[in-house]
Amino acid sequence: MPRAIPDFTRETAALARGALWICGIDEVGRGPLAGPVTAAAVRLDPDRIPEGLTDSKQLSEKVRTRLAAELEDCADVSIAHATVEEIDALNIFHASQLAMVRAAEGLGRKTDLALVDGKFVPKGLTCPAEAIVKGDCKSLSISAASIVAKVCRDRVMWDLAQQHPGYGWDRNAGYPTKEHLTALRNLGVTPHHRRSFRPVHNILYQENSITP
Repeated sequence: MPRAIPDFTRETAALARGALWICGIDEVGRGPLAGPVTAAAVRLDPDRIPEGLTDSKQLSEKVRTRLAAELEDCADVSIAHATVEEIDALNIFHASQLAMVRAAEGLGRKTDLALVDGKFVPKGLTCPAEAIVKGDCKSLSISAASIVAKVCRDRVMWDLAQQHPGYGWDRNAGYPTKEHLTALRNLGVTPHHRRSFRPVHNILYQENSITP
């Protein structure tokens, strides 16, 4: 099956209906065992859309980094997070929704339409919105948001890796790779681990079950 190529069709239709401020929203970091969940909202300038926008997972790190820099220069960009504490308190779904709402609010002006990656429009969005399954492969605005969010979160995890060496966060971004799981067992749980996630919870439970 050929790879889906995102386009500006939905945005163009909304502009034709009179919408002036259209943004794409996406999040990254639902699956990792550590670190925040990160969301981005991006409003593209129809006359200055960078070439090569697509689902961030389909791009190399080098290309993602270049495109994120271009988007910062030619688009309106807002990035927001939900913390590990919020993930554990709310669950990862609701924390992801919270991060997306924060990203949309961070654009700083009223949005006429938000195109949101996924099945659900986040509760708390104060603007009209459309949820698009696999939206990062269909809408250029959502593709842009996915790239910005991915690059930002990878940088966050790189910084955390310098503070907590051994887990490989600069390489695995906190996802449950073999390296990360081994380090979790050998080095223990850090303040940046999501305690509500099973591998982390199980280790904490085992530690608490050991009697002195």
